[in-house]
Amino acid sequence: MPDTYSHGHHESVLRSHRNRTVENSAAYLIPYLATGLSVLDVGCGPGTISADVAGRVAPGHVTAIDYAPDAITAALGDFGDAANLTFAVGDAYNLDFADDTFDVVHAHQVLQHLTDPVGALREWRRVVKPNGIVAARDSIYSSKAWYPADPVLDRWLELYHQLTDRNDAEDDAGIFLPAWAAQAGYSDVAFSGSTWAYADPDSRAWWGGLWADRALESSFATQTIEYGLSTQAELEAISAAWTRWAAHPEASYMVVHGEIIARP
Repeated sequence: MPDTYSHGHHESVLRSHRNRTVENSAAYLIPYLATGLSVLDVGCGPGTISADVAGRVAPGHVTAIDYAPDAITAALGDFGDAANLTFAVGDAYNLDFADDTFDVVHAHQVLQHLTDPVGALREWRRVVKPNGIVAARDSIYSSKAWYPADPVLDRWLELYHQLTDRNDAEDDAGIFLPAWAAQAGYSDVAFSGSTWAYADPDSRAWWGGLWADRALESSFATQTIEYGLSTQAELEAISAAWTRWAAHPEASYMVVHGEIIARP
């Protein structure tokens, strides 16, 4: 059975993904990017990180894949004209590339959605060159924190844990990355951490607004109802809580990530 993506590709999800750049979502990778490198970006979504990487390694080439055709369509719509960037539908567990093909394999918030993250990391190790790196960054949902306290948002996080458990995924993937890489056979793994933080009016409005929409319209909503984990009334309350949080003049929110640079 294919993995089930707990977020889906509703506009509110792609709105979040389109905000991602190397600077705000893969800064740990910057020292390893150089002109002329070949890069595979796994789970590229709408392609903003892929395009940023392509600009940094040109004339090197970036191949960006995602299992979801809708995500690739979105990426092609925005970046299809890039000379050194190719988008394609692909399988993170079964890559259509020869051994030792890429200098860098990168994945942002991908492993947390997979039922077999060790198997995926093992496949990525196969296609990276002996002197190359595999870079991965994932959230640690249990460390998410916000102010002011709100029991409805507490319920949102509990519900998200329940949903990912139901989908056999690990929403605290960021803290497991070194262990998973070791189990996948990597010889050297460097672990670090970084955050997203939202506390100014614009970032609060953006983050709270997209989650207010996601609570009602994304796969988070449809799956939690389908699985009997939530109700429409509860999701409406969660959406309102996000709107309320975003409007609070002293509100803050932090997302913690783990990240690895792994050598084969």
